[in-house]
Amino acid sequence: MKRRSPSPRGLAFSALLACLPPSAAFAHDYWLQPRDFWVAPGGTDALSIQVGHGPLRQAWSVDPGRVVLFRSRSGAGEVDRRAELRPGPTGQESRLTFKTSGAHMLIFQSTPAFSDLPAIRFNAYAQEEGLTPAVQWRQAHGQTERPGREFYSRRAKALVRVGDQTGPDDLVTKPVGLSLEIVPEKNPYTLPADAPLPVRIYFEGRPLAGATVKLTNLEFDNRPLAVQRSDQDGRARFQVPRRGTWLINVIWTKPTPNDPRADFETTFSSLTFGYPAGPAKP
Repeated sequence: MKRRSPSPRGLAFSALLACLPPSAAFAHDYWLQPRDFWVAPGGTDALSIQVGHGPLRQAWSVDPGRVVLFRSRSGAGEVDRRAELRPGPTGQESRLTFKTSGAHMLIFQSTPAFSDLPAIRFNAYAQEEGLTPAVQWRQAHGQTERPGREFYSRRAKALVRVGDQTGPDDLVTKPVGLSLEIVPEKNPYTLPADAPLPVRIYFEGRPLAGATVKLTNLEFDNRPLAVQRSDQDGRARFQVPRRGTWLINVIWTKPTPNDPRADFETTFSSLTFGYPAGPAKP
């Protein structure tokens, strides 16, 4: 990220980074975290935006200027919910009310930010996250020993179930138009307990092959539970227990050779969903 004068807290954070394995030190995952993924009609749910994992996990302090969109989609239509995001210090939760029964998809997008990392850190990050276009471009242009400069932005979706009805599955299983998007091909809330959850990755409207797709249990989030590469049709499949809260995330990038400010445009995308406490759902 842009360099600033180190503060005592920043120095402590840097020391922690130095002690962590690469998979933790380069974790940039970003997601929508409802307090409850299943709520009653008319109920109010707390929402935070989370970034990082394990000891680096923290709530994002909502800056309205960084929010391109925040909306929800349900059987009743689509609603702009940016006014419901509560700006303020890290850890402050927003409060969302869900009036109608069925599935509600929360959709978020941020503005780009700039990152300039030393070569050793950028190379490790690109390898860890499977950013093949960046790795190949840097090798082809003799850039592997130079800092990595990128503009990055976030895309996030969260699936909330309101009441006992799930509504039409196509609300869940169709793309919503994000530039990098994880689309469940089955509704996780109606999937049989022994069936895998198939997802499809889209980049700029087309299925994306070769992306690193991760499944993480957010209650034990030091490392992913499973990691797959999307196949030639952009698909990956995960066996997801019907309990707990879950994150699926993917990162992709493309070179920007005509931009003197940065070499890559990188997008982070996530999908979260969860089940109520108690026995596994059928």
